[in-house]
Amino acid sequence: MKNLLTLFLSVSLVCSWAQTPDRLMYYAQPAKHFEESLVLGNGRIGAVVHGGVKSDKIFLNDATLWAGSPVDPDMNPAAHTHLPAIREALRQEDYRKADSLNRRHLQGKFSESYAPLGTMYIDMAHTETASNYRRQLDLSTAISTTSYQQAGVTYTREYFISHPQQVLLIRMTASQLGKLSFNLRFNSLLRHQVNTSTNVLNASGRAPAHAEPSYRRVPDPIQYDDQKSMRFLSLVKIIKTDGKIVRTDSTIGVQGGKEAIIMVSIATSFNGFDQNPALHGKDEVTLANEWLKKAQIISYATIKAAHIKDHQQFFNRVQFQLAGRSSNASLPTDERLKRFAEGAKDPDLELLYFNFGRYLLIASSRTPQVPANLQGIWNHHLQPPWSSNYTININTEMNYWPAESGNLSELHQPLLGFLGNLAKTGAVTAKTFYNAGGWCAAHNTDIWAMSNPVGHFGQGSPSWANWNMGGAWLATHLWEHFDYTRDTIWLKTYGYGLMKGAAQFCLDILVDDGKGNLVTSPSTSPENIFITPSGYKGATLYGATADLGMIRELFLQTIAAAKTLVQDADFQQQLEASLSKLYPYQISKKGHLQEWYHDWEDEDPKHRHQSHLFGLYPGNHISVDQTPELAAACKQTLEVKGDETTGWSKGWRTNLWARLRDGNRTYKMYRELMRFVDPNPETRYNGGGGAYPNLMDAHPPFQIDGNFGGTAAVLEMLVQSRSEEITLLPALPDAWATGSVRGVCARGGFVLNLTWSAGKLTKTEISSTRGGKTKVVYAGKTQEVVLKKAEKKVLVW
Repeated sequence: MKNLLTLFLSVSLVCSWAQTPDRLMYYAQPAKHFEESLVLGNGRIGAVVHGGVKSDKIFLNDATLWAGSPVDPDMNPAAHTHLPAIREALRQEDYRKADSLNRRHLQGKFSESYAPLGTMYIDMAHTETASNYRRQLDLSTAISTTSYQQAGVTYTREYFISHPQQVLLIRMTASQLGKLSFNLRFNSLLRHQVNTSTNVLNASGRAPAHAEPSYRRVPDPIQYDDQKSMRFLSLVKIIKTDGKIVRTDSTIGVQGGKEAIIMVSIATSFNGFDQNPALHGKDEVTLANEWLKKAQIISYATIKAAHIKDHQQFFNRVQFQLAGRSSNASLPTDERLKRFAEGAKDPDLELLYFNFGRYLLIASSRTPQVPANLQGIWNHHLQPPWSSNYTININTEMNYWPAESGNLSELHQPLLGFLGNLAKTGAVTAKTFYNAGGWCAAHNTDIWAMSNPVGHFGQGSPSWANWNMGGAWLATHLWEHFDYTRDTIWLKTYGYGLMKGAAQFCLDILVDDGKGNLVTSPSTSPENIFITPSGYKGATLYGATADLGMIRELFLQTIAAAKTLVQDADFQQQLEASLSKLYPYQISKKGHLQEWYHDWEDEDPKHRHQSHLFGLYPGNHISVDQTPELAAACKQTLEVKGDETTGWSKGWRTNLWARLRDGNRTYKMYRELMRFVDPNPETRYNGGGGAYPNLMDAHPPFQIDGNFGGTAAVLEMLVQSRSEEITLLPALPDAWATGSVRGVCARGGFVLNLTWSAGKLTKTEISSTRGGKTKVVYAGKTQEVVLKKAEKKVLVW
């Protein structure tokens, strides 16, 4: 009988898997490394589940738990006084001197780091080896499950994080009475204390007052100060069990049970970017206890049902299907990934990766004014790679590329809200570093909205430290949100003012190049190095193409916003006048789009950044139909760079090829995003990009932006849009000849449902969220569409 039951359970799991290979990740062994684990999140609380048998390890995070305290943006008040000397050096073509001055005088502090809250352990009272092990994550319900058999008993653990109730829940069961025994313990890399009551494990502590970036080798990289350090509290409570609750001074547990439900409530003292979290922080004790008190009186089944409903309101909006099945679809996800990397066909894995990106955004971006960072919300390092901060010369923006087109506009709000904070510190940076109005931001930022150029006052290379277009790039997200939602009230009351401030900064820093053109000076192109004809390798110049591309896009959008709101006619004229004088794009003698003002060589022609292609993507002012020569030059640039690069860069290049309407090349790059990368912790930056066993993007190491780039690229393959035009299936690859997609959003406030077969559209439905008109283009044909709010229309081609 026992064997029959085991067979039934195994068959049931296989059948369940067979029905959802595009939404279910599963593994036949516990995770040894972070890159094999399964991640859960409710937009604030993050959990990394390893699924161990004798001991389960769960990393815990809170999106608001960071090192540091409010930044003083006036950290280098005399910086702007050195601008004339740098500009004169550039006018004299003395790039060595310009680099030196730029580095010495126009830098400030580094950002703070995202902090790991701690690790919860579930130590099981097992003595024998487990069998029939299975660990899975259902993306459609955001529930992870671990199950196995040990000594004839089936053990199951179910994990999820409720957004409505703001708690993590774990339900543990054994198939036989009295067989469930375990202890809970907690540890943290942060300063912390642990104590217990009857059925509660209390873990409290502080984040550092300062954490140096991991790449800086300095004495005392981690510093604490009770007058500045952010506090945290984690409450782990056994809210239900039929066993006996046991405890020590640092553990709680259950003996001889069949079921136990664990609830975890987490809170920090973060009270805003400009409030000292130690002296003027929120009361984390009250917050954590209130969440726990409210949640524990609700039944597990009710909380679970509400959690699934809450998650699916976002996840179910987009449905993407492809024809064909692979025999590999029934294999564990890591094995599927390995075979896929070797060339196997697995369309459901391609769908799974797309859905995983949507899942990650839902799980990591629901905290007001606190965007998803380089690792989303999942980090277990005291000094994480690149501080797990907001790197805004591409990576933070990339996190939000699928938000609007992927019908997850609400999840864009944490970033959009954060820009209001950044504009406040950025106004000081604009004045003190550049003698400019408006606001700006540089290479990276943190939860404290730091906006200054980094480098620790002269220790960073200008190639990355001195870039100052972060505000300009981020501000384009404001128009994107409006263009997809057509929320004029939001644009008037919030978005436009920030766009105007970013544009004002750009107006103020433009100078004449001596030939009647406007350029930025000093200028850099993110993380890249040029070689002058004399052989000098440098970073500081004037008129970098990336700068001017971002300024073009921002000016065009701000003009459109002002016209939409029918205001600021004088400011519109200023922008239009400057726009007409911007140094035009240049095509090199080799046929690619120049990255530098002059036709110079790159130190690394295959460099991972392609910032000078911004106008093609994520910008919209370069396209194959409206600017074919520039689009061809962008294509040549990508050919020179090649397809082999880091994970996030593959994600960007995949989108660029989609904008070039080359479906098969886009598909090739999309497959390479899923190239299996070994999770061995010795893997370092030198390796190529791809995906770890848990589908997390491998830069390497792990960065989440590549996942979001891949999801965005799929959407670009299926639908591309401008403010008054939508193109259907613009980069459909041969491999996706038959399929369907529902719920894709387009600029103008439209939503598309498409079905195609043998590479041809068979059904097109378009609806409007607010009412409006657009042009819909497919296979060289154009239809004018006018819709009322909530009206749907079927188009026939």
